[in-house]
Amino acid sequence: MKKLFLLVVIVMAAISASAQEGVYLGGGISLWRNNDVDKASFSITPDVGYNLSEKWAVGVELAYAYKGYDGEHEIDTNAFAFAPYARYSFYENKIVRLFLDMGFGFSTYKAKHADAVNGFEIGVKPGLALKLNDHFSFITKVGFAGYRDDYYRDMKGNGFGVGLDMENISIGIDYEF
Repeated sequence: MKKLFLLVVIVMAAISASAQEGVYLGGGISLWRNNDVDKASFSITPDVGYNLSEKWAVGVELAYAYKGYDGEHEIDTNAFAFAPYARYSFYENKIVRLFLDMGFGFSTYKAKHADAVNGFEIGVKPGLALKLNDHFSFITKVGFAGYRDDYYRDMKGNGFGVGLDMENISIGIDYEF
């Protein structure tokens, strides 16, 4: 796990060091502690992409998530994901950009003392970008429409549909070179 995290950091640093016009880096971090059951969780989701034109971009999101429970039964879950996507921006003015991220993701997660579970998703995530200045944008993706099979964000199992619950909302910052 530490080696994978170090690899992600090295790859992100190499990309940012050799970045050219059109490359963007971003991602998000989430932290949560539920005091009722002494449960903690966090995730880190770095994102790197390249703007092909004003309308199209391609990118990849990497993810690491941890969920723990320190109650009567100790359960620790670690998850990793790799999710390439194509981004289509269908509306843009000076400040706001609306887009669709269309792609697929592969994940693996493992609960302590259990076998690893591999999963995937394929679908569309609508998003909104608010331009803060020439380089920084506030990014949010709200919802998911598609198919998931044991994907780490929805460890409930298999299914097709549209999800607008809190598990399908992401907030982050992008830096464009």
